[in-house]
Amino acid sequence: MDKKNIALVSLILAFAAGFCDAATFTAADELFSAHVTGNFIVFAYDLIRGAGTQSWLKLLSFPVFTVAVVGAGWYAPKLKSGYTLLFAEGVILLVAGAFDLAFDRPGTTWSAVLPYVVVLAMGIQNAFGRLYATAAYAPTTMMTGNVTQLTLDVAKILMPGVWNSDKRPAFGKQFIIIGGFLGGCVAGAFLAAHFGLWTIALPGLLLLFISFL
Repeated sequence: MDKKNIALVSLILAFAAGFCDAATFTAADELFSAHVTGNFIVFAYDLIRGAGTQSWLKLLSFPVFTVAVVGAGWYAPKLKSGYTLLFAEGVILLVAGAFDLAFDRPGTTWSAVLPYVVVLAMGIQNAFGRLYATAAYAPTTMMTGNVTQLTLDVAKILMPGVWNSDKRPAFGKQFIIIGGFLGGCVAGAFLAAHFGLWTIALPGLLLLFISFL
């Protein structure tokens, strides 16, 4: 696969994942779209408090996510460039955001479907991260591993006698990923809360931008 500006790709992917995760959590009844396993926790919490229909619907995120991952994995070998997957993800988010802005009304079927369209897009990004691991500095949709690595890198500096390693800590790379994700979370939560879920079109535009680098 052709190489693009890895720092910019890493930043945009992390921002997009953080944005979509926070946007759906804020504006779609606490649904995680990027880190979908978080929905197990939310569902369990709702379950002990008397889960309603909306809580049970959260479980749909898993088959939707699975379909996206399987589809991306099946289609990737047929592509000239793996970045086509990101282009498809960007188109999904952009079109869904535009459609929501134009036609959404509270309580409509579309308002219930849109969050799972975002899950579909994030499934593609998760698959991209696994299929093309060197396209970004680190995984962009789940930050636990990145924060763990950053902590270990800091420990190597503070306790050199304990941590013996010739590998130079990649602080800059970790800050790009974690900072991008955090920035996306803040932007996604704020924009979705104040303007609606159609704002997922913004990361969609950024993902399309990657294709033209």
